[in-house]
Amino acid sequence: MTKDMNFSIKAPAGFDFKRTLNSHGWCELLPFEWVDDSTLVRVLDLPEAAPVTVIVKGDRRALSVSTSRRLGKRALARVESDMRHIFRLDERLEEFYASIGDDPEFSWIARDGAGRLLRSPTVFEDLVKSITTTNCSWSLTRKMVTELVNNLGREAADGRRAFPTPEA
Repeated sequence: MTKDMNFSIKAPAGFDFKRTLNSHGWCELLPFEWVDDSTLVRVLDLPEAAPVTVIVKGDRRALSVSTSRRLGKRALARVESDMRHIFRLDERLEEFYASIGDDPEFSWIARDGAGRLLRSPTVFEDLVKSITTTNCSWSLTRKMVTELVNNLGREAADGRRAFPTPEA
């Protein structure tokens, strides 16, 4: 049996893990799985390797990331890059916060660490998910995305599936 890997990624000042997860419904669409109040599971499709299941916990200081198996340097760098992208850790919001800080209706945004939206690791996945939200109920969106993932996504060792690639 292969062992998992654990590492952490420092979060920028003002980051809020739960608020980012709750920013909109993406955390409810496969291959994201919001397990509980503090855990997100995600299957990542690695270009040069099999898909890997990633478990992410977080707070205001860091993301704690566990992978379902040991990864080589290139795959590990890809997982870290994807996590930084998904949670928008490299986006600086100071200018945005400063521009709304004096408005009493919006001052809570900076105070509460809001402003980041959870996103997918690829523009393709975000685009497909956006299309599936158009002119239909949320339950239908969830059904369409689930069918895409379950029928076209590559399978990780634990049976979960990644989001399909454009080639699928």
